[in-house]
Amino acid sequence: MTTPSWALEALSNARPAAFWPHQPGAPEEGTPLRGRSTADLVVVGGGFTGLWTAIQALEDDPQLSVLVLEAEVCGFGASTRNGGFCDSSLTHGLFNGLSHWPDEMPTLNRLGRENLDGIEATLQRHDIDADFHRRGEISVATEQWQVDELTEGATEFARAGDDFELLDSAGVRALVDSPTYMGGLVIRRDSALVDPAKLVWGLRSAAEDLGATFHDRSKVTGISAEGNSLVVSTANGSVTTDRVVVATNAYNPPVRRIRRHVIPVYDHVLMTEPLSADQMASIGWSGREGVGDASNQFHYYRLSADDRILWGGYDASYHFNNGVDPKFENSDTIHKMLSEHFFTTFPQLEGLRFTHRWAGPIATTSRFTATWGTSFKGRLAWAVGYTGLGVGASRFGARVALDIVQGRSTERTQLAMVRKKPFPFPPEPLRWGAVAVTRKAIQNADANQGRRGPWLKLLDRFGIGFDS
Repeated sequence: MTTPSWALEALSNARPAAFWPHQPGAPEEGTPLRGRSTADLVVVGGGFTGLWTAIQALEDDPQLSVLVLEAEVCGFGASTRNGGFCDSSLTHGLFNGLSHWPDEMPTLNRLGRENLDGIEATLQRHDIDADFHRRGEISVATEQWQVDELTEGATEFARAGDDFELLDSAGVRALVDSPTYMGGLVIRRDSALVDPAKLVWGLRSAAEDLGATFHDRSKVTGISAEGNSLVVSTANGSVTTDRVVVATNAYNPPVRRIRRHVIPVYDHVLMTEPLSADQMASIGWSGREGVGDASNQFHYYRLSADDRILWGGYDASYHFNNGVDPKFENSDTIHKMLSEHFFTTFPQLEGLRFTHRWAGPIATTSRFTATWGTSFKGRLAWAVGYTGLGVGASRFGARVALDIVQGRSTERTQLAMVRKKPFPFPPEPLRWGAVAVTRKAIQNADANQGRRGPWLKLLDRFGIGFDS
């Protein structure tokens, strides 16, 4: 299908780069690690999980020496390429959680809300201005089967204690106006929006104030045991340490077994120029909530502080052999499709231009939630695989990893979600083939009134799947 000329024109001058990290205010890079060093705790990866690990470790024990090693610069990966949706869910949404841990969901919901409160409290305590606001989130239905599913699911939202409201077409269009909306559901309490780059920068500054040391451009090349210590090596240096937390998420980890449980999928995003006052009036959106489709292949979108619209999602792509490479970050095909979908949703904004287009790798597990593990007799722990909800869940992931590596038995470490790993992905070429078949099956389900075919039903039976 040919992309309409107006959708192509909107993309014509879009910069092939993520919007968030190119704003003013980025910190200077840390110097690369050189020579030999020592630390009580080494954190591998300077994204959200690594930053939360450093902060929480030092708030637990201000006397610790904590050293963070980042292969690029802090926040280089998904942490500054996401939409800034900071959700309380630790389970990739209520219904995914219920499908895996129905008995634990009251506890998981409580822990998730406590985690979101903890994020807000940390930002206040360290005076971090990350444009954090509890805006609420709207799930919009563009087909009748989606309306029916939202209505049927309302009982579970009520049971979970969510502050929600089902909306008809007029109700949802009163919040955000699109002719495609047939209904929706708004949840008001358990989510926030944030500027992800400012969050990264603020967390790094807070960690440094607490005493953490950061080394950018310091890719870890190996981890080995040396007596009762671990040695973390880079190209130009090494650190001898008691404990290590690996927080590389979608990127190639220094612990090979992690690759069995996560795959990187690329999610694609567009950002518009700032809307004029008349354009803002044409769509409403005075509540500035985050919005997402109720379909299997979904868009997510939100307003920035300067009234741009971030528009992303829909078609996640996997590249053979866990491929992660800058060449995957700009897909003309997918960005053109997203542009067309944007103007189908908001035809009143025709003529608006996109200023940025990008993509980034998300680490997903077969159950769509984080997973943890250990090496070196528990002296190394890892937390990876948030499947698109890592802005909020990464703080919880870091907290669990610290519990594990410090040998603490807590309510968190006793969760089945923590104790039992997700079903591993098969080796290549079966991995690539399974993902391709599943993506096609998801597309077919959306085209068939949401009805899941034999392949998806088989995956559901075993509690596994593919998502972004």
